[in-house]
Amino acid sequence: MKLRTLVLCAGMAASTFSFAAQSATASDRGTERMSKTVRHELNMIPYVNVFDYLAFNVDDNTVTLTGEVTNPVIKSEAANVVKKIEGVEHVNNQIQVLPLSSMDDRIRIASYRTIFSKPGLDRYAMQAVPPIHIIVDNGKVTLEGVVASQADKDLAGIQANTVSGVFSVTNNLRVESDTRK
Repeated sequence: MKLRTLVLCAGMAASTFSFAAQSATASDRGTERMSKTVRHELNMIPYVNVFDYLAFNVDDNTVTLTGEVTNPVIKSEAANVVKKIEGVEHVNNQIQVLPLSSMDDRIRIASYRTIFSKPGLDRYAMQAVPPIHIIVDNGKVTLEGVVASQADKDLAGIQANTVSGVFSVTNNLRVESDTRK
């Protein structure tokens, strides 16, 4: 039986979504253990920040890495740390390195300031890596991560839409209560 796990990384509380049949086998427990180890190792990469987003999927002994990063070192480091994990036989590195762009850098900073200075959202900035990740690619902003309420999700999306130079905003934030179901 295959246990598929998607775990969000980069300093946020572990938000794990598992999709499996009802009986857990030893293989499933091993895959779950591997998922926890992968999450831990990815969270330990020192260069990951609020403008990067990492996720992965474990399928038997194969780990597929996904997300977007601003630094190509993060992409290679993520694959390197996962390859060293016991039980991982294959790493499919699908992490996208975002293009260099001074316009995108300006939008990243402005979005960060706009979102995290808003009362109600400012509490998310208190963490080492805030749980709201701001991905900017050619003027298009994507918000990833987990927030406490639907109101916080909506407010973050509204704030991102007010930033000058932003062409579009995709709000992929998940509400924490929805992730526990």
